[in-house]
Amino acid sequence: MKSRLRVRIKFCGMTRVEDALAAAALGVDAIGVVLTERSKRFAGIARARALRAALPPFVDLVALFMDDQPGFIAEAVAKVQPDLLQFHGSETARDCVRYGVPYLRAVAMAEGGDPVAAMRAHRQARGFVLDGHAAGEQGGSGKTFDWSMAARAFDRPVLLAGGLTARNVGAAIRVARPFAVDVSSGIESAPGIKDMRKMRSFVSAVRKASE
Repeated sequence: MKSRLRVRIKFCGMTRVEDALAAAALGVDAIGVVLTERSKRFAGIARARALRAALPPFVDLVALFMDDQPGFIAEAVAKVQPDLLQFHGSETARDCVRYGVPYLRAVAMAEGGDPVAAMRAHRQARGFVLDGHAAGEQGGSGKTFDWSMAARAFDRPVLLAGGLTARNVGAAIRVARPFAVDVSSGIESAPGIKDMRKMRSFVSAVRKASE
């Protein structure tokens, strides 16, 4: 019988050190910080540096961008030193690799987004975030999509995002069998402010579905 891989967990839209430490204590694999100013979860470079410094070993920090200026991204990479970058805009593969940091590419699934086309265009991406928002919209929208669209055998890791909560993440995992799940609004009391009870319940639901 083939063993089932553990579903990884990413908590995104972090703005507070105490929330990042709580996530790490729960065993979360990565946290995301949003560094595009248009977002209501914008962390900024100084806060992202504080989050980076507070994280224990083996918890990755992912920096999110969306059509930001290359100079700003380069500054953020140099000062924050993220483990991964995540791009949500119209960035080309050449745009994404120029910073010398492994990256994830987001795919907007609300209007029939095509993960296969994204994978062909981004040969060097380490993984793909299939999110429920529409093209041109930001992540963290709280919108779900048809999880069966993520259930096929892709050649690289898929992170399932968009409207996930402790109540539905188990069903999402059973349908899509993703490498990881990515949550933001589903663990919040307000944009960028995480709720400890919701975080704990989400992790518990993922672990139960992964058994």
